[in-house]
Amino acid sequence: MAALGAAARALALQGRSGGLRACLPRPCWPHAPGRESHLWATALLSLRAALPVRGEPLRKKKKVDPRKEQAAKDRLKKKIKKLEKVSQELIPIEDFITPVKYLQEERQRPEPEVPFEVSERRTLLMKKWTLYKQQEAEAEQKKIRSMLEAQQEALRELRQESELLYQAAIRRDDSLFPFEKEGPTYTPATPGYQAPEGKYNDVTKVYVQVVHKR
Repeated sequence: MAALGAAARALALQGRSGGLRACLPRPCWPHAPGRESHLWATALLSLRAALPVRGEPLRKKKKVDPRKEQAAKDRLKKKIKKLEKVSQELIPIEDFITPVKYLQEERQRPEPEVPFEVSERRTLLMKKWTLYKQQEAEAEQKKIRSMLEAQQEALRELRQESELLYQAAIRRDDSLFPFEKEGPTYTPATPGYQAPEGKYNDVTKVYVQVVHKR
């Protein structure tokens, strides 16, 4: 029986390694009448080796302390509550913020000393320029008033002649709008000048929500 057990184990190992079904033969002793021999032969015939299972063995689960797990959950809840209490920080618009160095009243470059004669000449020139611009503005306003008075007088005369012509004269001209005009510039454009292509440097700041500890 020991030999049969060894043979059965050998056939079983051979069947597992080769991925085949192994079957033990019937015992070949001459007289095996009895119930025990019949059961033994049946057990040997029903012995089979299945195909190898290609999978790694199950890993041993790590034991987690329930108190530590609960403490981690409590810490996470406290952190979420702190984030909810802190008001949302708005991203500042840098275009509306004047740098501090531009707000300083100290002048870094000293003013040059101007002689007295030069300062007097500049003062007289500024007075003459102011008087000239005042006279120019008054003349322009007078001219506009005279033109408006002449226009109103012409409309009154036209209305006395024909009401239809008067309504046609005061009707709005839609062809005047949109009105576009290019006036003289302070610095005239250079003919044939092509502006150089500049470089683009992304200096956008990234803001992160900061949690204030209390």
